[in-house]
Amino acid sequence: MDLDASLGVSASGLRAQSLRMRTIAENLANQDSVADTPGGNPYRRKVVSFQAAMDRATGGTGVKVKSIQNDQSDFVKVYQPGHPAADAQGYVLRPNVNGLIESADMKAAQRSYEANLNAIEAAKSLTMRTIDLLK
Repeated sequence: MDLDASLGVSASGLRAQSLRMRTIAENLANQDSVADTPGGNPYRRKVVSFQAAMDRATGGTGVKVKSIQNDQSDFVKVYQPGHPAADAQGYVLRPNVNGLIESADMKAAQRSYEANLNAIEAAKSLTMRTIDLLK
């Protein structure tokens, strides 16, 4: 694999993990958001999925975002009869966002981002060493 292909693979990983971190940040920012209307649905957690992508120009296989889908798990019901978003029985639906899961996902995305960044640095370093040897 040449330099362009290795940089392309790592760059695609950086883009994918960056989007994943933005999506997780959105989930965390909305973990306390409730519906605007009584009995309405609150914010629904979003999940990013990836797929392999072949770069025909370089021959490298990178990654691209396949989709950003809503997590279909159940909302949490909390009894708060005085809340403006409460239904007729007094329950408020809370988002299906778990802060611990989002934090763990964020840490994994950060590690993947760092790994791709390190791969780019390694490719750059090897290229510089090769140039130095050819002098």
